[in-house]
Amino acid sequence: MMKTLTVTSARQNLGAWLKRTLKGEDIGVMIDGAVVAFRPVKVYSEDYAQIEYGATAEELDRFAGRANKELDADRKGGRLERFTGKLKRG
Repeated sequence: MMKTLTVTSARQNLGAWLKRTLKGEDIGVMIDGAVVAFRPVKVYSEDYAQIEYGATAEELDRFAGRANKELDADRKGGRLERFTGKLKRG
């Protein structure tokens, strides 16, 4: 059975409702006489930028090339540090 919320109710505890959805509960929000359901979705990284931003494969290849050049230069220049999982406090 689906739990149906008003927009106001959903907004007040959105994080909690989304967590319940991830645990398998059916949660929906009533808006303009229709129910919009929360559903987990899979994101496929190999085509995410193309779908989300409309980038072409060629644009993505050029970006990756530039990013790799910058990373290589920073690595050679000693400006990169391996991330240990802990943030440094300034």
